[in-house]
Amino acid sequence: MDAWSFNAILLAFGGGIFGACLGGLWSFIMCGFLTMLGCLVVLGGGSDFLLLQVGLGPIFGPHTGGFVAGIVASTYAAGFKKNHPSGAAKDILSPLVDTSWDVLVVGGLAAVFGLVIVPLLGKVPLVKEFDLLALSICINIWLARFLFQKEMPWGNMDSIREHGWLGTNGYAISWVGWMSPPSRLLTIGAGMGLLSGGVAMGFREYLEPLAAQGVVSETAAFVAPLIFCWGFSAMMLTMLNFGQGTIQKSPVTHCMAIMGAWGYLQTGSLLMAMLFGIGGAFVEELTARMFYNHGSNHLDPPAAGIALSTFIMNILFKPEFLNLGKFFS
Repeated sequence: MDAWSFNAILLAFGGGIFGACLGGLWSFIMCGFLTMLGCLVVLGGGSDFLLLQVGLGPIFGPHTGGFVAGIVASTYAAGFKKNHPSGAAKDILSPLVDTSWDVLVVGGLAAVFGLVIVPLLGKVPLVKEFDLLALSICINIWLARFLFQKEMPWGNMDSIREHGWLGTNGYAISWVGWMSPPSRLLTIGAGMGLLSGGVAMGFREYLEPLAAQGVVSETAAFVAPLIFCWGFSAMMLTMLNFGQGTIQKSPVTHCMAIMGAWGYLQTGSLLMAMLFGIGGAFVEELTARMFYNHGSNHLDPPAAGIALSTFIMNILFKPEFLNLGKFFS
């Protein structure tokens, strides 16, 4: 579906309103669930509509209603309308259905903006090497931070002066402090990299013959192995909404999952999947320190991490750049 078509814009607007009703985290969990279902439909030789047009597309993709709409609406509700349920723009767990109509419309408009900016970014040299859905999420949230919280992308300068830009005050201001120590990032990244690489291996081996026969599209045969564990990681975040105290301490692994799958798909090596999963963990933590910890709203570290990690991966492996893939062919 063309991102600039009238139908796509209408669908994104409607999905954005619904995503704002749910709030940022619940909408993302639903996006992950729909994406996983879409992967399973493709695995069964079915249509790629649920995967590419719903879970990752205009209807309820993470760059439209399936995440960013709830974040922008939350920022607006807290910073401008002053009717956020908890009063904190960083609170992405609370649904926004009980705020006001304009909060929900802002979510719809944010979804439309997230949809239409992607093809524009894809026309810019070098910028197009980022994961464009993830990059559009970051741009959308940075813009909302500036408009409704009066902050730059790096956040509150008083906090930066007090703790240092990359400082965490002993993980007290960290995004997910229970996961932030380097030893845990190393271990969790290795585990998720291997898990995601293994799933990508099985998906690709099964889907490549189906794509060659024309049973499934080549795009779906590439996307499903890459994205399945990303959706699985999104589903794990139900722990954050349902849990309290230590029960709430979910690992947040969708950047690691994407990078683990990328590592395997680029090299055919599970060892490389593990190493790229570890790299994704540390890049995710770096972007949290750069853009989340000092900010007044939720700038998603996994989205920023996926955008940056994909850029690095493309520079390393694409034939027009360093072409390291030739060593693994």
